[in-house]
Amino acid sequence: MDNNVPPAPTIALVDDDRNILTSVSIALQAEGYAVRLYSDGDSALKALLENAPDLVVLDIKMPRMDGMEVLRRLREKSQVPVIFLTSKDTEIDEALGLAMGADDYIGKPFSQRLLIERIRAVLRRTANRRAAEAEPEAAAAVEPIVRGRLTMDPARHRVWWDGGDGRRGDVALTVTEFMILETLAARPGFVKSRDQLMDAAYSHDVYVDDRTIDSHIKRLRKKFRVVDHKFKAIETLYGVGYRFNED
Repeated sequence: MDNNVPPAPTIALVDDDRNILTSVSIALQAEGYAVRLYSDGDSALKALLENAPDLVVLDIKMPRMDGMEVLRRLREKSQVPVIFLTSKDTEIDEALGLAMGADDYIGKPFSQRLLIERIRAVLRRTANRRAAEAEPEAAAAVEPIVRGRLTMDPARHRVWWDGGDGRRGDVALTVTEFMILETLAARPGFVKSRDQLMDAAYSHDVYVDDRTIDSHIKRLRKKFRVVDHKFKAIETLYGVGYRFNED
């Protein structure tokens, strides 16, 4: 055995749907991940606190203890990355979950390839964040992206927006939203097509349609308007794509 080979990341799946537990665990094991399965929030929370995995995939709506309560209690003692599984009608839950410390979310029904891609992205981001915390000088060498009133810190995955009147808000973004915004902000004033934004946010072997990008843009605008209700920096060019304006 090669002692230099790092152990496979461990993913905890928490969902009361046995079909999801079975199918997703098979897909993750095929990708080389170690998997732990939990069918309710109460037993999952105890196990996660006793022996933390590398990442948790957590359903919001479960009996005994829902995903929101699991996340709240988990964040009191642990910063293990969490991806929420949500229903299509739970936008408020998604926003609240991010504010409470979730790293990303994916709506049901979902593509297993898409979930695996999000897991990889969150694990990469977590590794980068830990490296930045361990070596602050190296993280400081990664220049923040400043575009007018927008500031993005890729090393720490943080975003701020100057809302005016001395208000500077921290905007919590998912991995996907961060990648899309970073792509737009890289060249202000230049139009990015939906295909270009899909390429930036997803692997080439993961299919998403145009409406997925539109939904991400909608959520981005909504989050920035919490800090600045006049936010208009992301512009739609109908039939073409989107662009970021610094003004």
